[in-house]
Amino acid sequence: MHQRIFIAFLFFTTIVVSQNIKSIQLRPLQENNFSSIVPLGTVLELSFDDLDADSKDFQYKIEHMTHDWQKSRLLSSQFIDGFDQNSIIDVTNSFSTFQNYTHYAVKIPNINSIITKSGNYLVSVLNDNDEVVFSRRLVLYENATIIGVEVSRSRNTKTINTQQTVEFTINHPNLRINNPAQEVNVVLLKNENWNEKLTNLKPTFFKQNQLKYTYANKTNFWGGNEYLNFDSKFIRNKSLNVVKIEMKAVFHHYLYPFTYNPNRDYTYNPDINGQFVVRTLEASNPNTEADYAMMHFTLYADKPIVDKEVYIYGAFNNFKIEEENKMFYNFEDNSYEGQILLKQGFYNYTFATVDENETLDTNQINGTFFQTENEYTVIVYYKPFSGLYDRVIGIGAGFYNQSK
Repeated sequence: MHQRIFIAFLFFTTIVVSQNIKSIQLRPLQENNFSSIVPLGTVLELSFDDLDADSKDFQYKIEHMTHDWQKSRLLSSQFIDGFDQNSIIDVTNSFSTFQNYTHYAVKIPNINSIITKSGNYLVSVLNDNDEVVFSRRLVLYENATIIGVEVSRSRNTKTINTQQTVEFTINHPNLRINNPAQEVNVVLLKNENWNEKLTNLKPTFFKQNQLKYTYANKTNFWGGNEYLNFDSKFIRNKSLNVVKIEMKAVFHHYLYPFTYNPNRDYTYNPDINGQFVVRTLEASNPNTEADYAMMHFTLYADKPIVDKEVYIYGAFNNFKIEEENKMFYNFEDNSYEGQILLKQGFYNYTFATVDENETLDTNQINGTFFQTENEYTVIVYYKPFSGLYDRVIGIGAGFYNQSK
């Protein structure tokens, strides 16, 4: 049962060098597609802003990884046609913004770097000293299997109101798998957040050309709750959940406060599972004309949560726990307060607590409910005994449906 998320997982893609890198995105070119789990050959764009605004010489580096995100045995020439490391040449300065920045973008794959193998990839950005600035995960898959995924309410009476269970079937009519327990590895991912995943899953039933995974409790996830949101598409005027705006060195946007209630009920609220979209209605090119605003978050609580720290949590910083997204308790107002500089756009976020054992809990403040709409992704890796690397032979996706 997936009950705890440890901070050690959160720092896999920690920013090592620069703290002025913002708005990192690795996404396909299609609008409103946030996934970096895509078919082999799909073109994605890696983009980010450098708030130093001094046109640094950044490079990107592509590394092939194993199913458990260790460096694979393949040489770069075995998984890429061209160069595994190259300069980012699409560099543009911001225009008519209060916060100056330089926008960087590179398409992957591109004419200089054509990826030829499926699998896990780590895409890193390096500075001119070859130091890693940040990294993002990329999964490229083949359509060699058909995967059926079913998500339902937990059947455990203790967690029937708070958890969801996932069952799935891998059909491989055109692929011979001799020893599934040794040759197949599966990752079960919630909302494409690599901090919420299950691994080490073995088939519970075997049929000809089919593997079934139907655990009673092992593939249960906390349902969580729908994410909160705000929209800062107008820099000078209030928009969704922005209640006050002040102009200082940059604009300061104050969000509608959230009140902590341990007896909270579930309320349906459509979300994008913690993701964000950079956008502005005041200019034509959000890449370089969207401004940055200091977003102020308020969480009302009668008293501090005992022995726990509170953080703002979402894809805006790759679901990491950092000093920047930490909240501090204001005894005068009986509230937690936090502020983060974010580019204009639509954002999902929630609140997370971290205890003295560095265990992250995303459910304590916002609650966890079986009704929550979540997306679950099954990633199937295949490495026969004679194979050199973990192929990704298929992807399956399932959504919780309250009508079930």
